[in-house]
Amino acid sequence: MTRVPSDEPSGTDGNRLTRVLLTDDQPLVRHGLRVLIADHPRLEVAGEAANGEEAVRLAERLAPDVVMMDIRMPGMDGLEATRRITASPGTPPKVLVLTTFDDDEYVYGALRAGASGFLVKDMDMDQILAAIETVAAGDALIAPSVTRRLIAEFAARPAAAPPPRPTEGITAREREVLTLVGRGLSNAEIATRLHISVATAKAHVSRLLTKLDARDRVQLVITAYELRLVTAPPA
Repeated sequence: MTRVPSDEPSGTDGNRLTRVLLTDDQPLVRHGLRVLIADHPRLEVAGEAANGEEAVRLAERLAPDVVMMDIRMPGMDGLEATRRITASPGTPPKVLVLTTFDDDEYVYGALRAGASGFLVKDMDMDQILAAIETVAAGDALIAPSVTRRLIAEFAARPAAAPPPRPTEGITAREREVLTLVGRGLSNAEIATRLHISVATAKAHVSRLLTKLDARDRVQLVITAYELRLVTAPPA
């Protein structure tokens, strides 16, 4: 599983359980996820939604930490629901999208909508549980079959891509760091490459998040492609 490292401390506050809202139009899928999560000592199901409208409503009312979001649902689909949830005021929940390998167009749309992670439904159950905790902790996560190749293709599409984020005030060093983030390097790897400390690399990434008004590291990766700092997906 491709994990895009975060600059936030791992784990949730204290011993509080991570609350998950399940969104899928198939009751059997929701039931399977509910049973899976019920056996996890650090997770709990906050609620269930059968479509996008219900997910948006419950996300506002229940304030879960993570919303697991299907894409293809009747009525409001998962893309529009993701867009509305992540755009809500305050600190909105993270959205973890369920997709399939052939849903490239949906993945592109979900990235723009603000999703923090992508899973495929045939992944190992332990990986799904780990993904929920990863996203809840503030990291971004991309399933192996989705990969950064999709980010590269998506960000290179001029018809779908909005204007790149303004980069005024970005230093030459920060541009170097942004390029390495776009290539998928962790803070430790960036530090080694640029001969700086890990703390300094982390500080550069934090400043980039602020200056580019980026929600997380996934958006920094997208920005690196939009600015053509990276022109080929990392191996």
